[in-house]
Amino acid sequence: MALVVFLLLLLLGTAAVSSALSIPDISLPFLPTDGWSNAHATFYGDETASETMGGACGYGNLFATGYGTATAALSTVLYLGGFSCGRCFQIRCSGSAYCNTGSPSITVTATNLCPPNLALPTNNGGWCNPPRSHFDLSKPAFMQIAYWRAGIVPVMYRRVACSRSGGVRFLLQGNGYWLLAFVMNVGASGDVGSLWVKGSRSTDWIKMSHSWGASFQAFSRLSGQSLSFKVVSYTTGQTILANNVAPTNWWPGMTYQAQVNFT
Repeated sequence: MALVVFLLLLLLGTAAVSSALSIPDISLPFLPTDGWSNAHATFYGDETASETMGGACGYGNLFATGYGTATAALSTVLYLGGFSCGRCFQIRCSGSAYCNTGSPSITVTATNLCPPNLALPTNNGGWCNPPRSHFDLSKPAFMQIAYWRAGIVPVMYRRVACSRSGGVRFLLQGNGYWLLAFVMNVGASGDVGSLWVKGSRSTDWIKMSHSWGASFQAFSRLSGQSLSFKVVSYTTGQTILANNVAPTNWWPGMTYQAQVNFT
């Protein structure tokens, strides 16, 4: 009997120690993907890339917001309902006579959705239909990896860290009772999983709901106070605090830049 009690105590002690030493869930820095995956790439628009402006991520004029022509519209399976907006991908043409010499790679940012065309087969026009992984590039980006007359080429791709200059930027829309924030210029993973806002007259953080693309919204009275944001990476779960980004007289349609970014 004494032996049984001893063994029970030993097991309980071990369980207690195991629980005490259990490793909590923590966020980790973004690490580029080591392996390459297969996909295809097309392009839309002309050499000016004017047709790539705007897009389903809500970045507006891509020249003004810093993304330029190195951009891509993602097929549905890559777009993830907008949570892939801002991600960076390294892409190279592979296995086609139309590939540029040496198969050079480019790095592009996801700024748009390539919508499916279910009226066409996936191997003949329905390039962005599920379950295909597909990149519809700006024409200048496509021309860096392949001859444009190819139309479509097989590619290899992988996620890479986004290198951004300066802090995260917030384009604000809405009114005194509704705030819509587009989050741009996000470094490292490039994506945003959740966004929180806090006015200077409040001690509580408000979790904003995902609206569309790279935008989040809050139905709260936030006018007349400076705004701070808490940005959480979709990929890594890392969080950064952008304190007092927008001044008390913030205005819809204006973009405000934080002093912090993911690295």
